[in-house]
Amino acid sequence: MSLRIDRVVTSGVFELDGGSWEVDNNVWVIGDDDEVVIVDAAHDPEPIVEAVGGRTVRAVVCTHGHNDHVTFAPRLGADFDAPVLLHPGDEPLWQLTHPGVSYRNLADGQRIPVAGTDIQVLHAPGHSPGSVCLHLPEAGALFSGDTLFSGGPGATGRSFSDFPTIIESIRNRLLTLPEHTRVHTGHGDHTTIGTEAPHLSEWIARGH
Repeated sequence: MSLRIDRVVTSGVFELDGGSWEVDNNVWVIGDDDEVVIVDAAHDPEPIVEAVGGRTVRAVVCTHGHNDHVTFAPRLGADFDAPVLLHPGDEPLWQLTHPGVSYRNLADGQRIPVAGTDIQVLHAPGHSPGSVCLHLPEAGALFSGDTLFSGGPGATGRSFSDFPTIIESIRNRLLTLPEHTRVHTGHGDHTTIGTEAPHLSEWIARGH
C-alpha cells in the first residue's frame, strides 16, 4: 500500500495567558489504505474522522500541548481505541485543556510505526517545553507543529516559551535534515528545509 499524507484544516480559538485568537490549524493524517496516525486533533473531530475513513488509527500524536492542537485528542483516542501521545514537558499546558486526562509520554528518538515505516520523534522545545517535530524520512517529510513555519520560528512571546531555545532546536534538530525535506506546518502553507535554512541569521537578528 502506498504511503500518503492527508491535510485537514480546522478552525477555532487558541487561548493562553488570558488572550484568545481565531486560528486555522493543519491536522495531518499519515498512513496507507489500512492504517493511519493522526497528528494534532484540532478544533473539530468530524472532518478528521472523515479523513480517517474507517482505517485503523495507530496513534493520536500531539506536537505540543496548546489547546488548539489537542482539542479532540482524548475523544478521538477513545473513539478509535488509539493511544494519545504527548511529550511530558507540556504537561502544564495539557492540564489547562484536559485536566485529569491521561496520555502516553512521547520521547525524543521514539519511533511510531505506521504503514510499514516509522515516524521519528524529534524533541524541539522553544515554542513550548514539550514541542516535538515528526520526521518521516521515507516521504521526505517533517511535521513541524508550531516550531518552524514558512518564514521563521513559531511564536515565543507567551508562557512556557523561549526564543533562544526554539532557535537552538531549529538549528540543531531541523536544519540538519536534507534540504528537500518538505515541512508540513501546524498552521498555513508548507515549506522546505532548504527554503528556510538560509534565513536563520535573519531570524536571530529579528528576535521574537
